[in-house]
Amino acid sequence: MENKDENIKKERDFYQISLKLLLKNNEGKILALKAIDDGTYSGYYDLPGGRIDTDEFRKDFSEILRREAMEEIGDVTFQLHDKPVAIGRHLIPAGMTSAGKDIHVLYLFFLGKYTGGNVTISSEHTEYVWLDLDTIDLGRYFKSGILEGIRMYIAGEF
Repeated sequence: MENKDENIKKERDFYQISLKLLLKNNEGKILALKAIDDGTYSGYYDLPGGRIDTDEFRKDFSEILRREAMEEIGDVTFQLHDKPVAIGRHLIPAGMTSAGKDIHVLYLFFLGKYTGGNVTISSEHTEYVWLDLDTIDLGRYFKSGILEGIRMYIAGEF
């Protein structure tokens, strides 16, 4: 018996890659950024970081993540672990993109230890807060790929 699924040509998906920073302070709390009202995380929190630019293909992830962190939280200093600690997936719906099609984003989460500086958020977020992941209702603060990655990090599954 012939399997119809074997005859269907599968189309490979394309993902944009976004590097996210789980920035911990001395109390073990992570820095969370309140999302703007018209973005995909409206009503929830995000983490510092962002997508890799086309000219950054050969750059170290740490260099890209430091650039993104500076853009989003200002001139803070932190020690960065060089390997990802979690992953997550996020869908940006077609109606929210300039291309008019869904964008699939793969998050790579890196752990950082905050060592100094004042947090100064960009216009991409409205406020910031340091959260104790062990004491909050994660679903109240995070959703989609951020929630997925934080849960994976907490579970130590990566």
